[in-house]
Amino acid sequence: MVMWVFGYGSLIWKAGFHYDDRLVGFIKDYRRVFYQGSTDHRGTPEFPGRTVTLEPAQGEVCWGVAYKVSRKEDEEVALTYLEVREKQYDKKAYVDFFTEPSASSPAVTGVMVYIASPDKSNKNYLGPATVEEIAKFVQIVLAEGPSGPNRDYLFNLEKTLLQMGCKDEHVMKIADNARKLISGVEE
Repeated sequence: MVMWVFGYGSLIWKAGFHYDDRLVGFIKDYRRVFYQGSTDHRGTPEFPGRTVTLEPAQGEVCWGVAYKVSRKEDEEVALTYLEVREKQYDKKAYVDFFTEPSASSPAVTGVMVYIASPDKSNKNYLGPATVEEIAKFVQIVLAEGPSGPNRDYLFNLEKTLLQMGCKDEHVMKIADNARKLISGVEE
């Protein structure tokens, strides 16, 4: 049995587990949003950072990468690692993954993805906000956790998506606002 994992945030550039193949592509009817608080990687309980999650969005696509894990031992190690890394994401879904925009059938089916839901049980879900509010100092510009500054996460995500040929408007607007805030402080 082969396991596939979809990455749409930092998993795009930092898998952290052994994989046999990595495909660039997208999933349908979801969009990437900076609605999840991070108190364990890119922020603290006192000053949570913001990371991306997915929300259903009919007709939209979310670009990222799918990792193929073939060996049983590698799958066990990857799952153990991901359950710790993605512990603030309270849902797992299995989605179809496409590599060609014109394709009518997916390249891979049953790809596992971690999602932070707006359910009340997800105490770290921050929810929607304006791009200015998301970029503001305590959320992205100044938030920092054990995995580093939240702004590094934002700028790495923007850069990686652009390298893949994906212009994610939500990510780019937040990154532009964060840069304005940072340059205002440094002047």
